[in-house]
Amino acid sequence: MADKVRVGFIGTGGIAGAHLGNLKDFDDVEFVGMCDVAKDRAESRAEEFGGSAYTDFEQMLAKEDLDAIYVCLPPFVHGAPEFAAIEAGIPLFIEKPIDVDIDVALKIRDAAAEKGTLTSVGYNWRYSDAVTEARSRLEDHTVLGALGSWMGGMPGTPWWRVRSQSGGQHVEQTTHVFDVCRYLLQADAVSVHAVAAKGGMTDKPNYDIEDISFVNITFDNGTIANIQSACCLSGWGRVKMEVFGRDLVADVTQGRATFTTGPDQTEEIKSTGNPYQTEDRIFIDAVKSGDGYAIRAPYADAVETQKIMIAATRSMDSGKLVFIQNDQLVIA
Repeated sequence: MADKVRVGFIGTGGIAGAHLGNLKDFDDVEFVGMCDVAKDRAESRAEEFGGSAYTDFEQMLAKEDLDAIYVCLPPFVHGAPEFAAIEAGIPLFIEKPIDVDIDVALKIRDAAAEKGTLTSVGYNWRYSDAVTEARSRLEDHTVLGALGSWMGGMPGTPWWRVRSQSGGQHVEQTTHVFDVCRYLLQADAVSVHAVAAKGGMTDKPNYDIEDISFVNITFDNGTIANIQSACCLSGWGRVKMEVFGRDLVADVTQGRATFTTGPDQTEEIKSTGNPYQTEDRIFIDAVKSGDGYAIRAPYADAVETQKIMIAATRSMDSGKLVFIQNDQLVIA
């Protein structure tokens, strides 16, 4: 590999901008390709950051000598770009959520494993100082359960409000909370039951997702969790994860963690670093070394988070408990 990691982007919209802003500050990164279905957007990114503009990712893969690819696409577009990059042997950073459902994600996971492709998924909370400290402290305590929430308003992106394109809020947005729950509990889900309500957003065009949902999860280590989502609120919001043990309560956001061990015994830790930048730095270092040991959210692990959200979808639709049995989501 040359002194600089040659990076291409598939999808150059909003979240891509965050990664581009981080990567441009790395002396060992060179942008060589910007691909987007919107030609003007690809050209704008190429003009600002460097590289050639494309509207066809296959052309970019064929013409550019790429060391790494960032896939920053809406949930319903995942699949073909990942398979093409895996076939070409190019390491992948993939933004969450990794699929609008689960079937494509399982196939990508298996293809990446077969080829030995280096992968990282954009679950940036895992790189937060607060989350890192919480995970470390929780390891020394008996953890019983967790409460998590992503409650607030609705993003303006049109596809976000269409379930077939976003999966709903619990898939597209609250995925960070589902993931950090797994990460802090250090467990995988075995069953999911979810309920949801809608009817408060009838003034929104092309809106068919849930306004609010509650998801109950049982994990393989005996812990339990409830994750709440709401996108119908105005002027109020809450995004956090609380983890409970007999002698420790950890109240965690991306930016801080508060630990309570008894009456008047509370300590707060604030994050000082930028988790978005940290995850990008670790991915680039992994590409250079060929060793992904420091990546905290490889693709196969992200699939386990995806299973929970899709099990929740199927529980909402069926009204029944859904068991997660290896790669099968079984409705009771």
